[in-house]
Amino acid sequence: MAISITHEDLEKGFMRLGIKSGMMLEVHCSLSSFGHVEGGAAAVIGALKNAVGINGAIVMPSFKDSPDLPLNETDKSLGLTLKIKLLKGDEERSGMGIVSDTFRKMPDVVTGAGQFRVSAWGKDAEKHAANWFNYLINSGGYALLLGVDIYKMSSMHYVESSLPNEIKNLFKPSEEARKIYPESEWFIEAWVPSAKPWYTIQERAYEKGYITDTIIGNSKCMLVDVQPVIELYRQALQANPFELYGLKS
Repeated sequence: MAISITHEDLEKGFMRLGIKSGMMLEVHCSLSSFGHVEGGAAAVIGALKNAVGINGAIVMPSFKDSPDLPLNETDKSLGLTLKIKLLKGDEERSGMGIVSDTFRKMPDVVTGAGQFRVSAWGKDAEKHAANWFNYLINSGGYALLLGVDIYKMSSMHYVESSLPNEIKNLFKPSEEARKIYPESEWFIEAWVPSAKPWYTIQERAYEKGYITDTIIGNSKCMLVDVQPVIELYRQALQANPFELYGLKS
């Protein structure tokens, strides 16, 4: 059903979710998930700023990545499962979505450097922008997932040094594929696990009370306590990563 929501609806929803003044938020958003938002991406960002206040912080990915690109027949024959173009400049649009792209270009937002840069607003914005999501993770931050799930939560990658090389290597494409799509210009993968490991972590996090959720418009929105959730992932990777990824141990 078509639905329209306002800036006030967003603020009330964020309050209902448990967002408070002074919080640090790693934000990932699908704008279209809400339905029609009066004021668009700027309204979502304005409501977020009001929710956390000047003593809080908003941090969003500004990765220089295209959206996932369709695989052609050659890609499929090479076993590719994911293809993303690495963007060179400060493109108008990226694979991060309209809310992130709008946020990045705001004059009071600080954007870091590198391919996997982040943009930040609020208290300690420069520290956040200079340190990927590390500063947020180590300072008691939360992830806010608006119409997306844990598979968009970039901070989950923080503990993947614990992922065994045997599993990492499964994602690596062939030399032939890398010649067609050089690493300097593309990000490609060649495997999809039979299990969805991050959904297992998401389920455990719900059970432990590390995630709360609410509906805003048509969007399921989740507030995630980042540090204990990524610690669940670390523990699972150390205990039995092969089972977590649907492989025999």
